[in-house]
Amino acid sequence: MYSIVDIETTGNGILGNKITEIAIFKHDGHRVVDEFTSLVDPECEIPYFITGLTGIDNHLVRNAPKIHEIADRILELTQDTIFVAHSVNFDYKVIKNELKILGIDFTRKKLCTVRLSRRLFPGYRSYSLGKLCSALDIPLMDRHRARGDAHATVLLFQKLLLAQGADAIFKSFLNARSQEATLPPGLPKEVFTSLPMQPGIYYFKNDKGQIIYVGKAKNLKKRVLGHFYDKADKEVKMCRETSAIDFELSGSELVALLMESAAIKQHYPLYNRAQKKSTQQYAIFCYEDRNGILHLAYNRLKLVPRPLATFYNLADCRSYLQRICMSEELCPKYCHLQENVSSCSHYSITSCGGICTGKESIEAYNKKVRSAIAHMGRSAENLLIKERGRTLEEDAIVLIRENRYCGYGFIEKTMEIKTLEDIEAYILPQKDTVDAQRIVQSFIQRNPESILMFDTVHELPVSNER
Repeated sequence: MYSIVDIETTGNGILGNKITEIAIFKHDGHRVVDEFTSLVDPECEIPYFITGLTGIDNHLVRNAPKIHEIADRILELTQDTIFVAHSVNFDYKVIKNELKILGIDFTRKKLCTVRLSRRLFPGYRSYSLGKLCSALDIPLMDRHRARGDAHATVLLFQKLLLAQGADAIFKSFLNARSQEATLPPGLPKEVFTSLPMQPGIYYFKNDKGQIIYVGKAKNLKKRVLGHFYDKADKEVKMCRETSAIDFELSGSELVALLMESAAIKQHYPLYNRAQKKSTQQYAIFCYEDRNGILHLAYNRLKLVPRPLATFYNLADCRSYLQRICMSEELCPKYCHLQENVSSCSHYSITSCGGICTGKESIEAYNKKVRSAIAHMGRSAENLLIKERGRTLEEDAIVLIRENRYCGYGFIEKTMEIKTLEDIEAYILPQKDTVDAQRIVQSFIQRNPESILMFDTVHELPVSNER
């Protein structure tokens, strides 16, 4: 026996969703043997956009029964039946949650007519109820009303029962180990089963091929399955829209984190919240004015052709420049810590030798500026991180050059690394973002044994201790 169900709701997410109308057709595998349809008072306001879609408004449900008044009828019709719906997890979870609030445990076997249709009627561009009914010549009346959609699902279900190979497909879907009831309605099972149990990143895509979510995992298959079991509103909605999953192997969690961060910033997926925002970066640079005086200044990184030091917020940039100005006895005016003044009068930096008042020669001042630049250069580190690769024959590498994250790549284990230039051809260039820096620095602190440190770009690695 089957209970073929459709509900209309207030549209406030699975856990906050309240039923406004329900229709149940009890089916014995040959014909409908019982039926129940009712409006439901959700005991809350119905949003305007839901009324626009279904025609159900607050006035229409004013005298309708509340869910507790029809709970017994729902239980009676679905008792000892297989729960069937188009995108079954949505209807099933809303009903289950409504009954749970009443203290009733609702557990039924499930079948999804979307997933069944994909297997038994392959090749259609869309498996929405409306498009599928149109393609299969199934009459669909009172669209987006519970009885109209449920009746159309009954007619679709009867066609599925009679389709070639239906018996085997139905049995496989009802097998407790099949995971068919767990997977998103639009996702072919073979896409999920093809996922490896290795580290990497994965892309959830909708039926238009758009990337709607990017994630990383130590075990791709296990992590993706976790999304399907998650009952959070965002997860349920995202999984309902998922029609395909792509993946890339990373070999290690570090590279997976870096790949995920870059992919989120590149594709800006709908369901990713973190790491979307691009943080403004700042850099210190040097230039010579018409009088031959060397200036240290700062600006947004993208406007600086040859940065001497890079920072991820303006406060850190100015603070570092102040320390350089004090330690090298530079002029705050010519370090652009004071603007539009004839001579410096900084509240805390009083070590200026007088370049701004003509008391110090340009040659002597420029010598101090060059010393400051050399100091900044010495503080820059060149690092190579080696991690597990995608296969036993390779290593993953992450390059840090002059404290800037340059990218990641993969090399054969047998390759001898002598200089940073040896491996640059293997590096996939990446943007040096705040999130990438945070990921790398966190790894370095926890895994110093994985670090190769270079004194300069051209020299041999001198140590793996920092």
